[in-house]
Amino acid sequence: MADNDSDYTPPRVWTWEQPSGGKFANINRPIAGATHEHDLAVGKHPLQLYSLATPNGQKVSIMLEELLEKGHSGAEYDAWPVRIGDGEQFTSGFVEINPNSKIPALVDRSGPEPVRVFESGAILVYLAEKFGEFLPSQGPERAEALSWLFWQMGSAPFLGGGFGHFFAYAPVKIEYAINRYAMEAKRQLDVLNRRLADNEYVAGSDYSIADMAIWPWYGGVALGRTYEGADEFLGVNEYEHVMRWARQIDERPAVRRGRIVNKLNGEPHEQLHERHDSSDFELRTQDKLERQQADVDGVKDDAI
Repeated sequence: MADNDSDYTPPRVWTWEQPSGGKFANINRPIAGATHEHDLAVGKHPLQLYSLATPNGQKVSIMLEELLEKGHSGAEYDAWPVRIGDGEQFTSGFVEINPNSKIPALVDRSGPEPVRVFESGAILVYLAEKFGEFLPSQGPERAEALSWLFWQMGSAPFLGGGFGHFFAYAPVKIEYAINRYAMEAKRQLDVLNRRLADNEYVAGSDYSIADMAIWPWYGGVALGRTYEGADEFLGVNEYEHVMRWARQIDERPAVRRGRIVNKLNGEPHEQLHERHDSSDFELRTQDKLERQQADVDGVKDDAI
C-alpha cells in the first residue's frame, strides 16, 4: 500500500500480495470456496437460518418473527450464528448452502428435500411467497414492493461497502472516498424521504418485505445504530419522514425480537446468540445467561 494516495499507480495486472488492511483484512481474499471442513448444525424446526445480526442478517430474522407474529407456526426456525470475523462463512457446510460465503443463508427442511436459499432479497421473496404474507400477489402493488426491495439490493452497497467502509473501517481516512459515498448516502436518504412523505411504508400503505429489507440499513443509520457517528455526520434529522418511518418500525414487537437474533456484540440484553424457541428472548439473552453463570460460580465458591 502506498504511503500516500497520490503515490499509487495501478499495475497493469492486479495481484494479491498483501492484506488489504482494515477491520476485515483477515477474511478478505480474491478467491471463493471452502477453506476448511465443518458441517453445519441442524435444529428441530423446519427452517434453519445461518446468519449474524448485521443489517443483511436482520432482514431475515425480522421476517421470520413477523410471520410467527401472524400465527404461521410453519415459520418456526433455528438461528445459528456465523462468526464471519472467524471465517465461519468459509466452512464446507456453509459454502454448500451459499457458494458466495455471505450471510444470511436459509435451509427449508419442511419438504421431502432440503431447499437452500441464499442472498437476503431472495430469502425474503421465498418466505413471502411460501406463507403468502408481506408481498402482494399481483398487480401494481406487487411491482412496487419488488421495485423497492431491489432498490435496496442495488443501493445498500454504496451505503455499506462504500460509505460505511471508508467512514468506519478503512485503515486510513480518505477524504475523497468519504465525500463521494457520503454524497451518495445522502442522495439515497433523500430518495426515501421523498417517498415516505406520501406513504406510510416504502411500498405504499402496507408494511412489506421492502420495509424489512430497507429498515436495517437506512433505519439503522437514522437511529444511530450503524457506524458510530454516521447519523450526525450525514445529518439524518434532516430527513423527517425517514425518521418517522424508522421509529415506527422500530416499535414493532417482531422487529424488536428479530434484530437481536444472532447478535454477538453490544448490550448483553440485546444479544441472542442462538434462537431455537420463542422463549429464548425471555430466557436466553446474554445478560440472563451471564447472570445464570454468575449464580453457578457463586454456588461453587460457597462450596469450597
